[in-house]
Amino acid sequence: MKKLIITGLVIVFSATLFSCASMQTNQEKGTAIGAGTGAAVGAVLGQVIGRDTKSTLIGAGIGAAVGGLAGNQIGRYMDRQEQELRNAIAASEEASIYREQDILRATFKSEAYFDYNSAQLKPGAYPELRRIADILNRYPQTTIEVGGHTDSRGSAEYNQRLSELRANAVKNELINNGVSPQRIRAVGYGESRPISSDDSMNRRVEIIIEPIRQG
Repeated sequence: MKKLIITGLVIVFSATLFSCASMQTNQEKGTAIGAGTGAAVGAVLGQVIGRDTKSTLIGAGIGAAVGGLAGNQIGRYMDRQEQELRNAIAASEEASIYREQDILRATFKSEAYFDYNSAQLKPGAYPELRRIADILNRYPQTTIEVGGHTDSRGSAEYNQRLSELRANAVKNELINNGVSPQRIRAVGYGESRPISSDDSMNRRVEIIIEPIRQG
């Protein structure tokens, strides 16, 4: 155990020195050291806890996220991600992107992803979620909430359950396309958060993306 921990600390120290030598700006240096050091520490913890390769990789992923973004980096980071998301859904009339400060909200009408009263993804949902997952994978310093929403027709209990199933279906497809499970949570809101008097607008799935901040 001692040998493993010492080896891990050497990796951390080496990664930090390499990052310092290779980065060109202070902003880039801060993120790289935070993420690189976090990944190395996470990898060590993964081996200590799980003692296998899978645990090491999971630990490294968690550690990298711990590095976070400095305040002066967040806006530019989210700007780039927002533009890529807009490009990815530009051809869809069933989706929209809204930004509030540094939080991105991608909204998709349920009809684009699910048949009526169903939580099974439609065939057309898979390529779009693949494109979205590719972008999320390029911007790992974020957390993701997948929220399911319904209209008010039917019982509140039924709508709550349906919204949970739909949120989990989207979450699982993002994970299938490489997005780390540690970054995503699925939440069913049922009929509790209407945004319109139009039922079709209230039936939706929202992907909320928030930056991970340093500290």
